[in-house]
Amino acid sequence: MDQPPCGSRLRAALGLITLRSPFWNRSGKHRFGRLLLCLSLAYVTVLVVLLFLEDWLLFASTDGSDWSHPPKNGCVVEDVWFTSADGTRLHAWWLTEPGWEPGHGALLHCHGNGGNLSYRGGSVDFWLKRQRLAVLLFDYPGYGKSGGKSSEAGCYAAADAAYAWLTEEQRVPAGRIILYGGSLGGAVAVDLAARRPHRALVLVSTFTTLPDIAQAQYPFLPARWLVRNRFNSLAKIRQVDRPVFVTHSDADGLIPCAMGQRLFEAANEPKKFFIMQGEPHHDAGSTEAFAAFAEFVRKHAP
Repeated sequence: MDQPPCGSRLRAALGLITLRSPFWNRSGKHRFGRLLLCLSLAYVTVLVVLLFLEDWLLFASTDGSDWSHPPKNGCVVEDVWFTSADGTRLHAWWLTEPGWEPGHGALLHCHGNGGNLSYRGGSVDFWLKRQRLAVLLFDYPGYGKSGGKSSEAGCYAAADAAYAWLTEEQRVPAGRIILYGGSLGGAVAVDLAARRPHRALVLVSTFTTLPDIAQAQYPFLPARWLVRNRFNSLAKIRQVDRPVFVTHSDADGLIPCAMGQRLFEAANEPKKFFIMQGEPHHDAGSTEAFAAFAEFVRKHAP
């Protein structure tokens, strides 16, 4: 029997793959099969796109040309630079009140995944004015004026470099450093707190692990098994041996409040969990939460 020309066979195969072949219209079953194949192809396409864009979605940075919220008046703001272990040059703001001394202590602020450090400049007044702490706001690699490329390891290395700058350059005693982490920054702060001495750990609107939050955001995908970044705070927080304060909003639409509760339950004593009422997702906390923290730290980490 004569075989159809190669070109004809190729066109027929392409018609099947592209769902344009008359084969798919032979019956209702064939049309249903085409629908299933279309849905399968769309599903796989979404998976591939999300895998390819994972870092872009996770590290939603803006560069140093966008300074959104400068610090409030009355504090001294100094641009500082330090280098992480891999040689990446990092930018930070060092904020102090007149008369501050190293013994007064400092807050090391690990911000969330969006924007840059300037987005948090307007939210540090409580720490400067009421707690009389200096504040070090630093940017991760790829954020703001910091060099390098964003990554999980890069975030941890940046926090280490910031901590070293506080203890070595500013001579702040390790026991007078409060580690603050909001949203993604909570995972960075937990990692640091599990390895470095500090006064207390403050976590605002943060998650248990990145696979957990990926699955919560994309419940129709096997996201938990596909993400490369881990940010496993749930395991690391068990190694923190200083007071832990966790606050989360009951109306957080991005990171469920239940994740904050799970982190709190995994933490060692002393600890406190404070629920913010009706707040959207952000990494700045609230007046009520900070008042609860002030009471907690007076009792457990004076």
